[in-house]
Amino acid sequence: MTTHYPISEAIPFEWIDVCSPEPGELEAIAQERGLHPYTVRDCLQPDHLPKFEALQDTNFVILRAYRPKNLQEGQTIQDITTKVALFYNDDYLLTVHRQPLEFLDEVHEKYVNTKYSNAVVEVVTKIIWYVLHSYEIPAQELTEEVDHYENLIFLTQTPRNLQEKLYFLKRKASVTRRVLELSGDVIHKFDTTPEDNSSLQDARDLHLKLLTIYAQIREDVSDLLHTHLSISAQRTNDVVKVLTIFSAFFLPLTFIAGIYGMNFDVMPELRHPLGYFFCLLFMLLVCIGIYAWFKRNKWM
Repeated sequence: MTTHYPISEAIPFEWIDVCSPEPGELEAIAQERGLHPYTVRDCLQPDHLPKFEALQDTNFVILRAYRPKNLQEGQTIQDITTKVALFYNDDYLLTVHRQPLEFLDEVHEKYVNTKYSNAVVEVVTKIIWYVLHSYEIPAQELTEEVDHYENLIFLTQTPRNLQEKLYFLKRKASVTRRVLELSGDVIHKFDTTPEDNSSLQDARDLHLKLLTIYAQIREDVSDLLHTHLSISAQRTNDVVKVLTIFSAFFLPLTFIAGIYGMNFDVMPELRHPLGYFFCLLFMLLVCIGIYAWFKRNKWM
């Protein structure tokens, strides 16, 4: 679907928005605008990463907005984000994207129709800010998830799939931060009008803030993973310690029982009237000795 925002008194430039372009639709617009075929090919690739190219008469920008697909755990850039491509010069702006992006209509209504932004680069600045803004709420949600798992990790009974969930959380934070790092090249190469420098600086500040937040999330999840593995190892060691203590007590008792369980005719203790009680007393003394030895070495 193609939406034209033609030149008028309110809009001193033409804005063409193409959503889910049909075969040949974008090529026709590219021929009309004289766009380079390689940039059109990059524009149609769904997995293309953010970049900025200053061509002879048109600037070409690719951005990726946070828009996860209906997947349980997004692991790739394509699962978490959607691409929006921009071709622009002083006379027109062409935006191309596969999924509907509501913030483009908001930019048009809030900044173009109100004559707040009178130049194409100023509109592009606003689009960059909205693309970055799409990562803010997910950052808050990831932070809350980290806090939730941090509370779970110290419970006596942790969820069995906690390690898997922490891995997916770390993967999502890493992939998102990688997209933001690549978007930094676009933000630093892009320039706007002197009147709009404050808006561009806001976008750069937001970009730095998001990089810091996602880096912190990734670091926190890594710490939680290490803590979870350490706690799991400690719990395993505690179980092995208890089993070792039981084994230390019962091993000599089993040895004694094995000796007196042998079927030999000549065993003097078997005929003694108090042999059974002496054997039990000896076993008790062995247990007391082992217990005293453990306490002396502070193993219990």
